[in-house]
Amino acid sequence: MKMIMAVIKPFKLDDVREALAEAGVAGITVTEVKGFGRQKGHTELYRGAEYVVDFLPKAKVEVAVTEDQLERVLDAIIRAAGTGKIGDGKVFVYDLERVVRIRTGELDADAL
Repeated sequence: MKMIMAVIKPFKLDDVREALAEAGVAGITVTEVKGFGRQKGHTELYRGAEYVVDFLPKAKVEVAVTEDQLERVLDAIIRAAGTGKIGDGKVFVYDLERVVRIRTGELDADAL
């Protein structure tokens, strides 16, 4: 099993959610986060004063998948989240050692 964590532009969240549903994903976790990468933030003008916005709003999407779903789900996220511009985000994949459904006690792939 794998955990996929994608940090994307917030306005692409609905597109990613729809793409994941089409890819057969049963559930996702979404968190509103702030951060920056190569984008390095930007400068804004507010009431005549200029200030630097270091951290940009992003959406963090987390999805637990089985090994056979991995490539299909990755492709869905990359296709749906991409704009071709700087700041599109990143996708991280890491091993998921154990999953337990609290209500039933089901383990691993059965718990997904």
